Amino acid sequence: MENSSKEDYKIQSFDIETQKLLKTALKEPGLVNLEKVANIIVEQSLKDQLFSKEAGRICYTIVQAEATQNNGNVFRRTLLNRLQMEFKRREETRKGSLQEWVCYVTFICNIFDYLKVNNMPMVALVHPVYDCLLRLSQPDALQNEEEVDCLVLQLHRIGDQLEKVNGPRMDELFCLLRDGFLLQEGLGSMARLLLLEILEFRAGGWTLSTTAQNYYYSEVTD
Repeated sequence: MENSSKEDYKIQSFDIETQKLLKTALKEPGLVNLEKVANIIVEQSLKDQLFSKEAGRICYTIVQAEATQNNGNVFRRTLLNRLQMEFKRREETRKGSLQEWVCYVTFICNIFDYLKVNNMPMVALVHPVYDCLLRLSQPDALQNEEEVDCLVLQLHRIGDQLEKVNGPRMDELFCLLRDGFLLQEGLGSMARLLLLEILEFRAGGWTLSTTAQNYYYSEVTD
């Protein structure tokens, strides 16, 4: 998890009034409608991929501030309810907008990474996150470079954490990825490279040797 103490939250994409609302929520959550704040963050995360990567840090700060100031959990409860609602319609989302689907996966994985209970991942998020990543590992998704890229990025970020809380599901996921890499016809060269890299990454204990890093990085940038 990245440093959460930075103050440079990327909220410039919002209008001035919403920026003020978010800034207040980050410091004095008791002064604002936290259900509204949670919904604003979710809505923006579903349409803005850059923000969906930043949102976990913002949510973490608001959750911590609310718990510290008044021992509340309105924001976290609303956030998790919205994540669950969006999760239930994930296939509909994927069919309607691939970008929104990728943003959702990025967002829920980001929340999984940041929001902990006693320094452990939130149990309520483990299976939904796995279900999303398993969907990205299906043959039709592996044909789409945007989905493969999203899958690999999330596994780099939270794969190790996920495996610790449920190893068998990670085995299931990597069986799909191995089959996709070895057996699937019509796989793009970049998708194949990304799959090979993530297979090697997990095999190495969720790390890559310097040599492997240099190889994959040079291939991706060429």
